[in-house]
Amino acid sequence: MTQHSYSYQISTEPGQQPGSLFHDKFMSLAELDLADHFLIAMPSVKDPMFGGTVIYMCEHNERGALGVIINKPTDMNVETLFQRIHIDITNTPETCSETKKLVMFGGPVQDDRGFVLHLPMGDYTSTIHISDQVSFTTSRDVLDAVAQGRGPKRLLVSVGYAGWGAGQLEDEILRNDWLTVPADPAIIFELPIELRLAAAIKLLGFDPLMLSGEAGHA
Repeated sequence: MTQHSYSYQISTEPGQQPGSLFHDKFMSLAELDLADHFLIAMPSVKDPMFGGTVIYMCEHNERGALGVIINKPTDMNVETLFQRIHIDITNTPETCSETKKLVMFGGPVQDDRGFVLHLPMGDYTSTIHISDQVSFTTSRDVLDAVAQGRGPKRLLVSVGYAGWGAGQLEDEILRNDWLTVPADPAIIFELPIELRLAAAIKLLGFDPLMLSGEAGHA
């Protein structure tokens, strides 16, 4: 499986909506737009970085795609991340709750930086508004707000993201590497990490134990 280390150019204009895709080689995928979808790795994916993962797709257009792995925790929590990047924490009940959450390994691109999926709120420097329930912020100011108890109340912090070049994700879907399904934000923000894969598979309408190497997308 191809390593998703393509450095996708992240849109930073507030309110920008993901564009639709045109891929000359595969006309059947011409209108595919997987923003606000989950990618679910098929059992045939043996890559240790992506096997067994669920990826929330933040942007997908003619330039490529960007997503964040939501079920692969690192060995540090948000508080530890803040210490490493020199963000001071204001000790309030809100910050104590948020800073104890584990940081996800979002993918191999820019894995020395923090990224945040969150409930749309706040006026941050670089945010992609994906839906009325999820935004993706790449600027440090959202982390500063969380540390001061002023940040979003529903959030997932990651280091790194997964990026695809133009047409790369479509090729992988045709190779049966991924199942796709419209995302449920509750899986991102409310479920324990270890339950997210099974819950995402259930969105497809069948029991996770029945998942085989067959392809398909909803």
